[in-house]
Formats: sequence, structure tokens, C-alpha cells
Amino acid sequence: MALTTIDPTPALVVIDLQQGIVSAHRDPAVDVAVERAARLAAAFRRHRLPVVLVTVIGRAPGRTDGGRSGGGGVPPDGWADLVGELDAQPGDHLITKRRRSAFHDTGLDTLLRDLGATQVVLAGISTSSGVESTARSAADHGYHVVLATDAMTDPDPEAHRHSITRIFPKLGETATAAEVVAELEATR
Repeated sequence: MALTTIDPTPALVVIDLQQGIVSAHRDPAVDVAVERAARLAAAFRRHRLPVVLVTVIGRAPGRTDGGRSGGGGVPPDGWADLVGELDAQPGDHLITKRRRSAFHDTGLDTLLRDLGATQVVLAGISTSSGVESTARSAADHGYHVVLATDAMTDPDPEAHRHSITRIFPKLGETATAAEVVAELEATR
């Protein structure tokens, strides 16, 4: 479903745009997604709306499998640092997760409710993993979900396409970053 409205208090939630992940997947699609997520963050800040920047470290406590990347070693210094293009500001809210969804065991739901947010606009990497898991959780928590589909990417283009065309329309509304910004400007 296409974007119909921006709630009075939306929050931007940017998933895993951090040095270790972005640098591992650098290609033109990642660069575009980062630039558009940064544009969204700037617009939300300009309108004094919440910006939540999510990073992932490690994996869920108690997991014994090696995971996709194999091994459970300590990531290199700077791996979880946000990409500079996001221009993180002191008023931004930082969430660190250990699972795919930014809602699971992080306090994100409490933060959003405390901020009065009823809608989340999602961007980030990977579309079919962290973004999709967070979108599912947001919908389950009752938020009006908006997915800025050109401000996200996935290392697997087919998985990205599947999430955008088959999954996201069931979870919320889809829009481009420019459409979200235009709607913000029109309603503020």
C-alpha cells in the first residue's frame, strides 16, 4: 500500500547502517540507501521528530551456533560505529540490538511510546533481515508502519525485491524517501 499519511508523531528508525555492515556490502545500492536514509534523518531532525539509530552487536546471548559468518569473535574496532553520512546528533536515540528485530530486548517500544510515536518510518540494511524483522515487530506492536523502500538495501537483490513486493504491503505502507520527506513538509 502506498503512503497515505504521516501521523502527528512519527519516528524514523534506521537499521544497522554501521561501519562493519555497510563496508562489507559496499556497492551502488548501499550508497544510495545510505544517502536516502541520511536525507530522511535530516528531515526528521528539521521537524524535531524522533530519529532512532539502531546498531547490532554480537548475537543473542546463549547462542552456540557460529552463525552465517562463522565464528563468534569480537568484531574489529569501529565495526558498530554509525556511518558518518547519518550525521548522528546528540538528540538522536541510539538502540543496540543483538537480534534481527530492533524491538526484541532493546527497549525500543518503551522509547517510542514515551516519545508519543504512533508511526515508524523504517530504513536500513538488510531489507530481508533486520528491516523486515523490525517491520514485523512494529506492526505486531500496533505502530503505523511506513517502509522507505529506496532507503534500504540487501546483499541479496532477490530477497530485497521479495520483501518489498510480497511482505511489506502486508505490514504497512511503502514510499520512497522523497515521498516521506514531501509528506513531512506538507503536514508540518
